[in-house]
Parts: sequence; structure tokens; C-alpha cells
Amino acid sequence: MFFALSKIGWFLLQPLALIFVLILSGLLAGLLGRTRIGGSLVAVAVLVLGIAALTPAGLVMTAVLEDQFPVPDLPGEVAGIIVLGGALDTRVSRFRGGYELNEAGDRMTAAVALARRFPEAKLVFTGGVAALIDDDVAETVSAKAFFQDMGIAADRVLMEGAARNTVENAVFTKRLVQPKSGEIWLLVTSAYHMPRSVGCFRVAGFDVLPFPVDHRTPSGAANWRPSTDTTRNVEKVHYAIREYLGLAAYWATGKTDALLPGPR
Repeated sequence: MFFALSKIGWFLLQPLALIFVLILSGLLAGLLGRTRIGGSLVAVAVLVLGIAALTPAGLVMTAVLEDQFPVPDLPGEVAGIIVLGGALDTRVSRFRGGYELNEAGDRMTAAVALARRFPEAKLVFTGGVAALIDDDVAETVSAKAFFQDMGIAADRVLMEGAARNTVENAVFTKRLVQPKSGEIWLLVTSAYHMPRSVGCFRVAGFDVLPFPVDHRTPSGAANWRPSTDTTRNVEKVHYAIREYLGLAAYWATGKTDALLPGPR
């Protein structure tokens, strides 16, 4: 139920969908003679779109998430490397075959680099079919082909293909690898997604060393200068709002240990 509600809720609350609903509602109100209300709704929609596309709002919102966990100094030995799904375009793979990396592809390339740096470590990929309606190719199918092509020995790779969201990533991965006390397990995911991920792993009782990748913001004063590419600005607002809503929902339902998890 939580999975379905989260998918439906996000579809309705994502910025562009919300702007569309506001404009449509405003036009409908105008047709019904409520011109003041209709004009106000359209004005709010235009304002929201302008803020998302022309201001550094997305950069600032994303930077708060990305700055929670810095890239750590790596130890001399690790037991395993856990990479969260979300970096493979399974819808494209469903129709065209093979595998396709999306904007979060750093998760996969970083996992390969870490696997080569720690040749004795297990490499765990966790991610199933996260679509609510479409029957996409499971991420594990694409991930297996990717790691094979990158030269990672099959006996080092563990696939967890049942997880549909971050909390299931944590619970199912712990069940699969059964970590022992004193072992160091790296957690690889996008930097903006790391707070929610770490919070879920903590609640699951799985102590991990966060290794954030796929950074989407610079740092310092540069975050106050929006890109001249307005679609990139809107995209950052889109993903930041999704993550903040996810953090709030997960915290409210006890799936993370804090509203905005950070280093202990």
C-alpha cells in the first residue's frame, strides 16, 4: 500500500504536474465566472514555474541534501559494496534490449571503480521493478549485463531484485548479505539520495559507510547562480522536492531514523 500511495502521490505533486493542475483549475474557474480565483491560480502557476526555471532554488535545495554526507576517506579493506538501483533506464531496455544508464549512471561506474579498488569485496546490486503500471525489465537484468561487460567476475556479484523502494533496498540487502559485526560495507547512491538511504539502512540495523556519487551541485556561492539551461533548473527542483517529500513520508512512518539523516 505504501509503495502504491507513494507513486500516485508523487505523480500528482511533482512540480510540472502541479503547475498544470493549477493552470487547468484557473481556466476552469474563469469559465465558471470565478475570474479572480482563476486569475490567481494561473498567476501562482506562472510564479512557481518562474522560480523553478529561472532561480537557484533547485541548486540550493539539492545542495542541502548533498552536503549531508561528504565523500569519505576509504579504509584499506571493505567486505562489500552496495549500489542502489535507479541508474538504469529499464523502460528503454524493455523495448531496445541491452542496458541504458540514465542521469544517475555514476552509481554504476563508481561501483565498478570501487570493485576494482577492493578486489576481495562483494558487489551487491539492489533494485527490482519500481514502476507501478508498466512491466519494465528488472534492473537486476540490466545491472548483471553491465557488470559483466565491465569485467567484474560473476561470482563476486550478488543481485537483489525484489526491492521497489529505498526501505526495501535496506531490508532485503541486509537479509541477503547478513553482515557480520566489524565488517565495513560501502553504500553507493546519488548524493542527494544518501540521507534517506542511510536513514533506511540504520532502521534496518545495517551499519554502512556512505559513499555518495552523482553530485548535481557545485558548492558554496556557486549554488546561488542558476544554470542558463532552464530545464536543468527545473529538473533539480523536481528531484529535490521528491526527496524532501520522501524524507518526510519515510520519517513519519518510521522508515528512517531522522527527518534529515546525517553523520553520527
